[in-house]
Amino acid sequence: MGPIGIPELVIIFIVALVVFGPRKLPELGRSLGKGLAEFKKASTELQRTLDEEIRSEEHKPPVVSTPAPMAGLPPAPTAADHEISSHPETVARGEQAH
Repeated sequence: MGPIGIPELVIIFIVALVVFGPRKLPELGRSLGKGLAEFKKASTELQRTLDEEIRSEEHKPPVVSTPAPMAGLPPAPTAADHEISSHPETVARGEQAH
């Protein structure tokens, strides 16, 4: 759906004129204008707050932490495990080192 053009605005105005009447339209327009101004003000304030938060996060020193072991993973093989499991006779017989 594209932007609203002149023909669409004319149709909206005619519908609003029929629904609200000619006496209520100026009041409705003022209310709509005030609402849009408040929305724009709140949006600008939110953007300013987000920018300040981002700037303050960029100036903080980085947090250095050591990686925690991952749960559910088997322990890493040691050199002794590798030597036993890769022994040719053990592999040929299909035996596992315990």
